Amino acid sequence: MSILEKINSPGDLKRLPESELDALCGEIREFLVNSVSHTGGHLSSNLGIVELTAAIHLSFDLPRDRLVFDVGHQCYVHKILTGRRERFDTLRRFGGLSGFPKPEESEYDAFIAGHASNSVSVALGLARARTLAGEKHSVLALIGDGALTGGLAYEALCDAGCAGEPLIVILNDNGMSITESVGGMARYLSRQRIKPSYLRFKKRYRSFTQKIPGGRALYRLTHALKAMLKRAILHCSMFEEMGFEYLGPVDGHDIKALRRALDRAREMNAPVLLHAVTQKGRGYAPSEGSPELYHGVAVFDPADGALPGTRDTFSSAFGETLTRLAERDGRIVAVTAAMTSGTGLEAFREQFPNRFFDVGIAEGHAAAMTAGLAKGGLLPVFAVYSTFLQRSYDMLLHDVALTSARAVIAVDRAGIVPGDGETHQGVYDAAFLATVPGMKIYAPSSLAELRDMLTEAVLRDTGPVAIRYPKGAEGKYAAGGAEPSRVLKTGVDITLVSYGIMINVALEAAERLATRGISVEVIKLGVLAPLDVATVANSVAKTGKLAILEDSAQSGSVGERLAAATAAPALLLNTGETPLPGGSVAELRKLCGIDADSVTGAIAEVCREKNAS
Repeated sequence: MSILEKINSPGDLKRLPESELDALCGEIREFLVNSVSHTGGHLSSNLGIVELTAAIHLSFDLPRDRLVFDVGHQCYVHKILTGRRERFDTLRRFGGLSGFPKPEESEYDAFIAGHASNSVSVALGLARARTLAGEKHSVLALIGDGALTGGLAYEALCDAGCAGEPLIVILNDNGMSITESVGGMARYLSRQRIKPSYLRFKKRYRSFTQKIPGGRALYRLTHALKAMLKRAILHCSMFEEMGFEYLGPVDGHDIKALRRALDRAREMNAPVLLHAVTQKGRGYAPSEGSPELYHGVAVFDPADGALPGTRDTFSSAFGETLTRLAERDGRIVAVTAAMTSGTGLEAFREQFPNRFFDVGIAEGHAAAMTAGLAKGGLLPVFAVYSTFLQRSYDMLLHDVALTSARAVIAVDRAGIVPGDGETHQGVYDAAFLATVPGMKIYAPSSLAELRDMLTEAVLRDTGPVAIRYPKGAEGKYAAGGAEPSRVLKTGVDITLVSYGIMINVALEAAERLATRGISVEVIKLGVLAPLDVATVANSVAKTGKLAILEDSAQSGSVGERLAAATAAPALLLNTGETPLPGGSVAELRKLCGIDADSVTGAIAEVCREKNAS
């Protein structure tokens, strides 16, 4: 039996001989590579946090002590150590293990964590609740350095430092978020880090002094002299200015050093920031060499790390088209928030480095800066995942809309997103973007439409524009165009309206219904705001019935707006009001009743009811 097979709880970990801890960490890394290679998931971030996670569980008493993750994709090791190892073959699958912390899944998961920069805020709330309840447990926030580009983290750090509430913030500093960390904080932390050569020297020196007579006293003396000189020569850290006790940097792959630092942090009974330096992708050569490529992976070959080839996707089509447009017009600039590769902007960055701005995990700042770029006479395009655009809503209203900025928001991962679950579903943007005054919303159904609509938005539209498109490749529908709407199929029994990638489901359902003698008129919306109500109303006047199919939440949906505008009884087919779990797109569509089988059945029922009446 391997060491890892003996670990089914933190209690098992604490009973393990100290001499076996390094071997256990090696087995965890091997398990991660083999497991994630079969399921897909976040790999390099978890390979880098093995020792740090183990040290936390050794030094603290979870779940009595509370551990809050920041961007929870780094929680796999935590899940392995808390009794969920045998379920890893279900990771990110429908009904299986979540790829993020999930309190409903385990008492060891203190809070959800899918977005960045909120951990210190949540942990401070838990700490204050603990104190008011008269309890004594520890509260920890585990935050990556990439999340320190988000302003929310600083709001919380300032409050926590001033409050003096006992709280431990662990900074997992690997120099990266998804890609290399950017901005002033990244430069600051690089100056704070201890070089690996120094860490090795320090460990050898400590080991040497422990072996000679009087060595322990000698080590304490030299350590005290070093600390005194450091305080005399160097300014204190920015975290100390905020009111935190600063510990570190400490080698994030040295369990003994980590445990000493964590124990000291707990004993201080104050706001403490522990700075741990780790290596993203550690222990697996392919991910060490290219940690950004193995940040989030599909199924791959663990023997050589070979990643599968990819088809053309909406993201790649966006990046290629924007780069081509930028060759024609020097005013075009690209903005993203730590999503360069995910949004397809690598080629743009390489070709136009002075016109490319990655602001880090700071979506609100990115949106406001985009408005400033537009006001300065440029043509900015802000590429961002739908689920993270939510954090920019105030800036879209205040900075973009109220100035009528000529800005383009490229909304990637719109609609149902496979695998990542509740925190990453892009099912809300169609509703909240429609509330932004003057915002035009395109919804391409094909790669050709995305190219045409992006060209229209950048070169011809005069106000704020959003273009929302899904993760992955297109379906059977491949026509181009940028019209507000298009009748794809005429019919007399019911009007079926859809948009985006869901038009493929609508067309398939219409074909199936035709074999049952039901004639469906299919209208594809290319623009979701302002809506082409007249085309839909004219069709409903002919068919007498309306159905709207979309992979968006119902509240504020296109379906609700069309039903109100046409005053027609409408069948609303959408993702509903319940947050969507992890799973494949096909599984989640079936769950919501918006797959071809469900849509066919629902429309057939409506048509039977009409005929019966």
